[in-house]
Amino acid sequence: MNDPASAAQQQPQDRGGADVRRHGSARSSESAPAAGGAPASTAGSAPAPAGVSEGGHAHSHESGHAQSHDSGHGHSHGHSHSHAPTDAPLRALLIVLGVTGTVFFAELIGGLITGSVALLADAMHMLSDAAGLIIAVVAIFIGRRAATAQATFGYRRVEVLAALVNAVTVLGISAWIVVEAFQRLSEPVEIMAGPMMIVAVIGLLANIISAWILNRQREHSVNVQGAFLHVLADMLGSVAVLVAGGVIILTGWQYADVIASLVIAALVLPRAWQLMMQALRILLEQAPPGYRPAEVDALLRQVDGVLDVHDLHLWSLDGTSALASVHLVVPEGRDPAAVLCAAQAALQERGIAHATIQVERASHADHEGPQNVC
Repeated sequence: MNDPASAAQQQPQDRGGADVRRHGSARSSESAPAAGGAPASTAGSAPAPAGVSEGGHAHSHESGHAQSHDSGHGHSHGHSHSHAPTDAPLRALLIVLGVTGTVFFAELIGGLITGSVALLADAMHMLSDAAGLIIAVVAIFIGRRAATAQATFGYRRVEVLAALVNAVTVLGISAWIVVEAFQRLSEPVEIMAGPMMIVAVIGLLANIISAWILNRQREHSVNVQGAFLHVLADMLGSVAVLVAGGVIILTGWQYADVIASLVIAALVLPRAWQLMMQALRILLEQAPPGYRPAEVDALLRQVDGVLDVHDLHLWSLDGTSALASVHLVVPEGRDPAAVLCAAQAALQERGIAHATIQVERASHADHEGPQNVC
């Protein structure tokens, strides 16, 4: 289980306003975005999370006398907010960790005593939950660390790494359940259905409590989403164990336990795969879901004064915020600051809270390297 990032970790400080630089030479003072989409011009400050309005940075290039600068650099700074982390999500995670650890030992002992592979499967899911919770707690403390001169984006990616570990763990345990279940088909074991159902009821109640605690925070972070995935899978698993126990008591059909374990695996595998792919998309810095580069490109081309758009990059640090870097080409004589403000407003309305925008003359754009939309 993983802790809500948006409420528990230290948010990077906001930056507002525009930095308009005019260079005499045609050479760009801002290098192209760094590999993976992170803008090279953004240094020493982490982007603001989604929902926090933050200005981009524009660099206007004009042809003229070599290596000369207009007097000063324009800096317009908006107001900033301090987002202090709260301990409520952390306390919630620790409570769920205690409940999960207790139920794990109960189901493990119960599975060994009763011979129920379904109960053992549920216990293994509880173990993965406990491991995920420990990772989540560690991720909270690491994520609270502020951005540094070296870690300019902060440590919000720790959440995504934790979610990836959780997903891989669930996939591995589910594979073990399937193998064990098929072995039981050839070598059936007599199940003590009564104690099996008692332990399953305890596990179900514990999972309901844990799911209720985490559900309020799961929309804010893929890390918490991964935690909720674990609890949901265990809750459904407990239901499957109860059904299997009831069938064994009423009919004596021992294979119900095997079927229940396979049902648990079938419920978990697709969700775990989806979470793993979501985490990988973030780590590979692909465009966030709901943000198509072609649509953002078209949006920027509608801004008054924009002749062309290139080097557009969209990515996310933690799956909850969208970031962008882009070059905008404007005609000679056009005020770059006005274009910058309009472009910022358009992106913020689209939900992109942090954007690094380079505004350049058409004469400078001709000297750019290969253009791309990422």
